[in-house]
Amino acid sequence: MLIKVFGAAVQGIDATLITIEVNSSRGCMFYLVGLPDSAVKESHQRIISALQVNGYRMPTSNIVINMAPADIRKEGAAYDLPLAIGMLGASEVIKPDKLNRYLLMGELSLDGSLQPIKGALPIAIKARELGFEGIIIPRQNTREAAVVNNLKVYGAKNLKEVIEFFNDKQELELVHVDTRKEFYTRQNDFDLDFSDVKGQENVKRALEVAAAGGHNILLIGAPGSGKSMLAKRLPSILPPLTLGESLETTKIHSVAGKLEQESGLISKRPFRAPHHTISTVAMTGGGSFPQPGEISLAHNGVLFLDELPEFNRNVLEVLRQPLEDREISISRIKCNVKYPASLILAASMNPCPCGYYNHPTKACVCSPGQVQKYLNRISGPLLDRIDLQIEVIPVPFEKMSDARPGESSTLIRERVVRARQTQSERYAEIPGVYCNAQMNSKLLARYARPDDKGLALLKTAMNRFNLSARAYDRILKVSRTIADLEGCELIQPSHLAEAIGYRNLDREDWAG
Repeated sequence: MLIKVFGAAVQGIDATLITIEVNSSRGCMFYLVGLPDSAVKESHQRIISALQVNGYRMPTSNIVINMAPADIRKEGAAYDLPLAIGMLGASEVIKPDKLNRYLLMGELSLDGSLQPIKGALPIAIKARELGFEGIIIPRQNTREAAVVNNLKVYGAKNLKEVIEFFNDKQELELVHVDTRKEFYTRQNDFDLDFSDVKGQENVKRALEVAAAGGHNILLIGAPGSGKSMLAKRLPSILPPLTLGESLETTKIHSVAGKLEQESGLISKRPFRAPHHTISTVAMTGGGSFPQPGEISLAHNGVLFLDELPEFNRNVLEVLRQPLEDREISISRIKCNVKYPASLILAASMNPCPCGYYNHPTKACVCSPGQVQKYLNRISGPLLDRIDLQIEVIPVPFEKMSDARPGESSTLIRERVVRARQTQSERYAEIPGVYCNAQMNSKLLARYARPDDKGLALLKTAMNRFNLSARAYDRILKVSRTIADLEGCELIQPSHLAEAIGYRNLDREDWAG
């Protein structure tokens, strides 16, 4: 008897339908074809054990299984469930009449229990797109997949429950999630708030500008000056995720297996802070079985690189293309996948090896050459993509001991949201541009052209501080954001002056 069961393979952040054709005939052989990897081939032993433990016999007929399309490599143990159900259906142990209405995925333990899988959300999206009535997956993945509406999501605890479901002996648990209610109730729940920060008003302002325009930012200062503390609060002032952004972000984390069990849509912008020993593959993604890296896991959020000069140079250089194109392409011999990478890069660093260059009270023991060599660990092309470079000065005791709370993240966020709304309206008809940081030269000439006084100020600043040519466009983009925060249609000299102050590392005299 020939039957078909349906599963899915995840490629990038999208799923592809896999048709599992099972033919049972006279004989005693078992064949599995269709480009399965070792984990899929080993499913035979897991299925035999799972059936025996649950009181079923492995079919003794000649079984041929084809996983189509054959040009897509099938990887992992998540095909255990559809393979087992397909073999039982072809051997007439279960009724085949409902098999074509459901998409099945799940890894089997030797006792028949189902283990969670990766990529349940894109698989559910694909099932709805192809018109399936529902999907049957491990119970741990049901809330993740149930965010997809107009699709029945069934959670199964073990293989026996699925067999009895198709034999009409019992019903599986149907999971329903009020996606919008859960999403909107958790959007403003932050553990860290800017009201806890004492002093550092200039750095708070720089972070507000970065959030409002989607600009990358570098904090440079002595140890203990509050760089990491401030950067970790950046997500609390970013605009809330839209449902579309949340769905895309959740898909990436689902494919990478980073979602917590029993979790639904990601409601807050991600904040990723990898250690400086991270490898190039872990940062960009890829590997033998391509997975999203830290760049993609930070999509629609913040990628924070603490102690920036300590990162491997190759790791930092691979950031250049994703920061510009806002996506990363992983090319391998067997596959080519693209992951989105639209993020804000926030980084922090000490100004020198000892950490106390330009410190107001402690003396630096580094020579000018050592300071410059330390700063040169960050290449010019990467620095070119960082719009704001702000020096963080240690907070004096008088401000640290002040019991009055600072301005809250909620108030800052309101100003950021208003500025982002202005930018959304401005770039509504320009595809791929939604914030000032994404402006090209043509858009700069249209929307960020200063008046004569502003041009004179900019010329004076570039000559006086020996600012590089690459700083010119960055200053205009940041000044456009500052004007948006103040509700000004035209860029004023005061906006340019503030933007110029955020280019510390472009000044040739900064490191002596």
